[in-house]
Amino acid sequence: MRHPGFFLVSLGLSLFLSGVVLADGSPAAVMQLLTKELVGSPGKEVLMSTVSYQPGGASPPHRHDAQVFVYVLEGELIMQVQGGPKLTLKPGETFYESPSDVHSVSANASQTEPAKFLVFIIKDKGAATTRAAPR
Repeated sequence: MRHPGFFLVSLGLSLFLSGVVLADGSPAAVMQLLTKELVGSPGKEVLMSTVSYQPGGASPPHRHDAQVFVYVLEGELIMQVQGGPKLTLKPGETFYESPSDVHSVSANASQTEPAKFLVFIIKDKGAATTRAAPR
């Protein structure tokens, strides 16, 4: 049996590694589900996580330098890449970011309900998952 603090340390590490920070400075609830080398693509890996925003939660502009696939699980999200249309996504809808995109808007569309989404990221192995982008 694992030590009771193991879960908290694991969760904290997942939040630190994710690099996702909400507009109010608090980390998003990120649960890292899987990290795996991508077969047939040496030097690449895939990460699978869920991200939850509390009501009114949002991330500041950022980039991933990776291919990012988003699937909305709960609530509604407002998503936009720089130069693209601002989209409001509902459960079952998807969003994509290319390695050159700046994710300018990532926000919970609701001030009263949480939102949760599944994220698949294909990136260079060992590279940072997220980095800040200029506003």
